[in-house]
Amino acid sequence: AFAQNRTEFDRFHYFDVQHYTIRVSFDRAKKKVLGDTTVSVRSLKPFFTTVELDAVDLDFESVKLEPSGTDLKYRLAPGKVIVMLDRGYSPEETVSVRFKYSATPAKGVYFVDAAEGDDAHSPQIWTQGEPDEARHWFPSFDFPSDKATTEEILTVDKGETVIGNGEFLGKTDSAGDKETWHFKMPVPHSTYLVSFVIGKYVRIDDKYKDIPLGAYVYPGREKTGQNAFGTTKEMMAVFEDVTGISYPYNKYDQTIVGRFQFGGMENITATTMADSEIFFGDFEFGKGGVTDLVSHELAHSWFGNLVTCRNWAELWLNEGFATYMEAVYREKKNGRADYERKLQIDADQFLGHDASTNRRHGLYNQRAAEVDKLFDTAPITYNKGGIVLHMLREQVGTENFWKAVNAYLNKHKFAGVGTEDLKAAMEQASGQELDWFFDQWVYGTGAPKLSITSKYSAKTKSLTVTVDQTQKTEALVPAAFRLPLEFEVDTPSGEVNKPIEVTKRTETFTLKLRAKPTLLKLVPDFKTPAKTVRIAKIAYVK
Repeated sequence: AFAQNRTEFDRFHYFDVQHYTIRVSFDRAKKKVLGDTTVSVRSLKPFFTTVELDAVDLDFESVKLEPSGTDLKYRLAPGKVIVMLDRGYSPEETVSVRFKYSATPAKGVYFVDAAEGDDAHSPQIWTQGEPDEARHWFPSFDFPSDKATTEEILTVDKGETVIGNGEFLGKTDSAGDKETWHFKMPVPHSTYLVSFVIGKYVRIDDKYKDIPLGAYVYPGREKTGQNAFGTTKEMMAVFEDVTGISYPYNKYDQTIVGRFQFGGMENITATTMADSEIFFGDFEFGKGGVTDLVSHELAHSWFGNLVTCRNWAELWLNEGFATYMEAVYREKKNGRADYERKLQIDADQFLGHDASTNRRHGLYNQRAAEVDKLFDTAPITYNKGGIVLHMLREQVGTENFWKAVNAYLNKHKFAGVGTEDLKAAMEQASGQELDWFFDQWVYGTGAPKLSITSKYSAKTKSLTVTVDQTQKTEALVPAAFRLPLEFEVDTPSGEVNKPIEVTKRTETFTLKLRAKPTLLKLVPDFKTPAKTVRIAKIAYVK
């Protein structure tokens, strides 16, 4: 029922962007972007006469048809530029429109002043695209469902380093003591993953198989870079092993920046990291968190970049998987106990948030229209997302889980995905019907709260256990979660274990015993860590 009643958040579009060529220079004093972007599109309808792109506060100088240079008429609407083409085009034809413009972006491109002291760095310019900030610095179809190849041509001051997406094609001298750097990303990807970082950096080189790994840190911070990024190739090996999918791209860079609003951002082949987070890796107490952050952003190369949530309601498919892969890396490196420890922390953070928030939503986020608030409920999208994937693995079995993940990634690579795609892969791999699981854990909200009472009858030598689910059944919170439990009863003659499956709001189970019980508890099987439990003392009757 929860799935059937959900709002759809897919965005209609009547054309498919094929390629962006983004040429950018800067007026640093005015914090201004000088842009020259060509957008190449193909129609998804028979007669294509207009191109409507997202563009916020871009001041257009010219709009022309390429390669002819013909001027095209255009008009502006709130957050849009609408271009009238010179004729109708068919789906077989590629149309390229070149925009020259300037912008003083409120989002998307950030100018950061130099810093001194322990976190000293040069002036920086860097981008942040997720969820919809690309439109503030280049005209685009700024929604995750559309994927295109990209090319970046960036003119900067000599002596600076530029980190962009994909292959570095070289740099050339430009007028006024400038240099122009050229990058090309030949694999289609969502617009929000387009990025650059500009500043003075040193590069730490490493390699995984034939994939070059670059870590860009501030001069004098080389040890910090080694501490934070030195295990990247081990993480790549683990993620390739469990998914059965090779790292999908031709390089992987990681760059620290100042005043970043997130811990990190998985820009395709060129992750951006908050320097304040990475610096914690220099201290013993901070190393675990930095390892989680680095593995999280790397995991997005498979979950988010290779396959991408097709709309923002499905963001959990990006962030839940990346969070879960933090625990998977711990499992492979340190063993099952560390895996469970990490997941219990995530479960506790989600449960604490769920108990206090007034912005509840399911993993499928029916508040996704409020794009500016998507990350305000991270304990749901991230922490609960990772926990639910663990519980799904427990439900279908480890072998079936990774078999399904491999099929899911292979089938949908370089495309957009929804929850139903993951569900279909899990059902096919396991042979199980999983509507109930996705209804309660993905489309529903909240978590089970269990109150367990018990009564022992000396006459019948039986223990009656009652499980009440006490979570408030508001909005999309299930009245009764379905979940496995296992009781352990201590008696003078030994322990008695009883596995059960709870399916009702109130449910009673009877255990025959050979001796009077002294204690009732749950076996910590870790199948459902996202729950709260209160167990009362055993009541005794004749």
